[in-house]
Amino acid sequence: MRPLLYETLVRFYHLLDPLEDHADEVAVFGDVFAAAVPGAASLLELGAGAGHGAYFLKSRFGSVTLTDLSEPMLERSRSLNPDCEHVQGDMRSLALGRTFDCVLCHDAVAYMLSEADLRAVFQTAFDHLRPGGAALFVPDCLKESFIESHEDHAGDDDTLGLRCISWSYDPDPADDTHVYDFAFLLREAGEVRAVHDRHICGLFPQETWTRLATAVGFEAEVIARPLPEEYEASAYTDKMFLFRRPESA
Repeated sequence: MRPLLYETLVRFYHLLDPLEDHADEVAVFGDVFAAAVPGAASLLELGAGAGHGAYFLKSRFGSVTLTDLSEPMLERSRSLNPDCEHVQGDMRSLALGRTFDCVLCHDAVAYMLSEADLRAVFQTAFDHLRPGGAALFVPDCLKESFIESHEDHAGDDDTLGLRCISWSYDPDPADDTHVYDFAFLLREAGEVRAVHDRHICGLFPQETWTRLATAVGFEAEVIARPLPEEYEASAYTDKMFLFRRPESA
């Protein structure tokens, strides 16, 4: 069962994850792509979600294709990014039959729960990149730097209200997953209800990321990910992965 946040609770999503919070980090992604693939004109995003990242990144590319498993999230993205192509699909098996200069996969990659899943996503990215293209993977967490943490969230608009605490923890350090629990208080039409939404996410060491990427044919590089000050003492990692498809591949 997919998390409620991406299905029945999508209308509250902008209160939990405001659009403007993405501007600074996405500017970094754009700079990484500009340096890795000068003159890049096309971008594929795997797990684009509500399209918040694409909203700030699309001006750097001539064409942008956004994919996600959740149709409600894609519908929100269409309202923000009507100038982008949207395709519903699983990042582990997507096959568009064309290639792009760049591929981005942000925090949606967290839902890959096994090495087989993670390698399948890397294969999808490789297959959709032209030779000389680059993929940027930005996971929330890495196993060796993971710490238990929590965040408080609040947001309101003219009709909806949200209060939330999220808690990230690892109940079994011996496996490759961790838990991200959300406890929501949601206000709508004058009524408030409580909702618990559990997200099971993958948790892999850096070596696994680079090993699996190399196995599908990428040249792998670990680069710095600037974090907002409030994330510095949290489960979030300060690293991301730039995977290049060789010109000869």
